[in-house]
Amino acid sequence: MPIVAQSTETTDWVSRFADEVIAESERRAPGKPVVVASGLSPSGPIHLGNLREVMTPHLVADEIRRRGHQVRHLISWDDYDRYRKVPAGVEGIDQTWAEHIGKPLTSVPAPAGSPHPNWAEHFKAAMIEALADLGVEFDGISQTAQYTSGAYREQILHAMRHRADIDAILAQYRTKPKPAKKPQQKPVDAAELEAEEGSGAAAEDDGSSGSAGYFPYKPYCGNCEKDLTTVTAYDDDSTELTYACTACGFSETVRLSEFNRGKLVWKVDWPMRWAYEGVIFEPSGVDHSSPGSSFQVGGQIVGIFGGQQPIGPMYAFVGISGMAKMSSSKGGVPTPADALKIMEPQLLRWLYARRRPNQSFKIAFDQEIQRLYDEWDRLDAKVADGTALPADLAAHSRAVRTAAGDLPATPRPLPYRTLASVADITAGHADQALRILSELDPAHPLTSLDEARPRYDKAEAWINTHVPADQRTIVREEPDAELLKSLDEPSRQSLRLLLDGLADHWSLDGLTHLVYGVPKVQAGFSADATPKELPPEIKTAQRSFFALLYHLLVGRDTGPRLPTLLLAVGQERVRALLGE
Repeated sequence: MPIVAQSTETTDWVSRFADEVIAESERRAPGKPVVVASGLSPSGPIHLGNLREVMTPHLVADEIRRRGHQVRHLISWDDYDRYRKVPAGVEGIDQTWAEHIGKPLTSVPAPAGSPHPNWAEHFKAAMIEALADLGVEFDGISQTAQYTSGAYREQILHAMRHRADIDAILAQYRTKPKPAKKPQQKPVDAAELEAEEGSGAAAEDDGSSGSAGYFPYKPYCGNCEKDLTTVTAYDDDSTELTYACTACGFSETVRLSEFNRGKLVWKVDWPMRWAYEGVIFEPSGVDHSSPGSSFQVGGQIVGIFGGQQPIGPMYAFVGISGMAKMSSSKGGVPTPADALKIMEPQLLRWLYARRRPNQSFKIAFDQEIQRLYDEWDRLDAKVADGTALPADLAAHSRAVRTAAGDLPATPRPLPYRTLASVADITAGHADQALRILSELDPAHPLTSLDEARPRYDKAEAWINTHVPADQRTIVREEPDAELLKSLDEPSRQSLRLLLDGLADHWSLDGLTHLVYGVPKVQAGFSADATPKELPPEIKTAQRSFFALLYHLLVGRDTGPRLPTLLLAVGQERVRALLGE
């Protein structure tokens, strides 16, 4: 059953936009479903920066649905855009794909080995699957289907009749100085991913200007299929259009009223669609703040089609931290599918829901993911006990459920960092992982790994794909006899205290108390003493003790949290490695 949320006073940005969108929809189109929109170009991997183009209207649309209103979230697949360049880092392609530059994306072959019929469908498929996992409900519109079916014929003819008006608007910006070039792409571990202007059509020109005048329409060549064409003549009455292709020399005359092999140029196409679909809300990237940008110009051109510009925020960049396996030299950029391999949909939704669209944020593929999960689990606990702040509560609600209901969740969400450590230490042995996890809380033992899934699988995938080999944990096969022999008496005493307490403290909480307590007891304090009751040198003693244990167990200064590591190694092997 759909969830109908009661209106509450919060500082939640989604609710505020929903208020504005509902009011604007009632003003523009009373009684009709609210229309929000996104645009995505399947010109290559659709990355996490592009996802903000979808998540911003999705969250607003979902809030509107929760309030009982009908709403449509349109995703325009700009698959009739031209193929502009051969992207780096895409498996199954090489520079031979350059011969297709200028063709519609749906006329370009899919990468080698793909089961999909063309380039656009290949990259759409991965995004559609990710959006389903994220609980995003949408109506997809193929622009190839729209243009080739003649759905926009009247709009195209209208644009051609009003080409002088369109040209006059565009001319206001053509003489403006070009904005400074953007700096070179940052390394991937600090990359900011932004959607290309105009859903991937930023590099498209604004029409054909030649001796015959300005035309806001580009035919695809009837011989080579490329858009390297120039309109050389057009008659408004008969709609006869003549064009020539600069790529292959082909030319022909067609009736535009019957011709379905071309499209409006981007700065005209986008506002035409606003009017055609009746879009009330659509966000745009920060690149649209510059003079002459598609969104700014579209706000003037949309009136030619009898429509109004949508309301909607400009959204900021999405940063990426830590891409151990996705090399920037190969051109790899992380996609929603990449993120969903290592994190649950709820966490990814929360990252987009908790920040206002104009706030940038980072998605972690490095150790930071553990901190993010800790923060998420703390919020989960606050929601459960009723202490979460209103805005945090709203973001949490939008992360875990949509108007259609709750997203599938891990039945027993153990700490991500613990699951990652266990996956690291056990190296894929499910029976060993279950043994360790079942000992974390002896009073409530885990009986099956399925209780910890899918979070366990996400943590295991993160360990296997984003933690460098030299940072993986390998437990010693034999005791370090030389190190054990060299220990002074205080160090030997610390190991004895630990070993004497193992059996009575064999749980995650118990071992945590034990390993932190040994240096306290050695210094003459109670194992239960709080940091406020202890001198600063106790922290130094704890760090030295922990380093000793890591060296004896895994041969390094650091490693997974010691309580988890001890459980993973097992009592018998711990006793042997610590020289009992």
